[in-house]
Amino acid sequence: MELCKFAEKLTIKPDKINKNDIESLKSFKFNEIEISEIVQVISYFNYINRVADGLGLEPEDFIDKLGYKKHIDE
Repeated sequence: MELCKFAEKLTIKPDKINKNDIESLKSFKFNEIEISEIVQVISYFNYINRVADGLGLEPEDFIDKLGYKKHIDE
């Protein structure tokens, strides 16, 4: 749950991320390399979604409204 809270804060209020947020992740046994990867993945998805939204792109036909691949068992 802490990771989800961190992702939400980084997405919605990136300027409010502080040392306490990082220390909180460390208290859940994430090391500095893992925290770096967490930040990079969250940031990448925020970036690519903003690019897609900014260009007015729609999901591919094989993606349903919830973001899942249709006909995954085929």
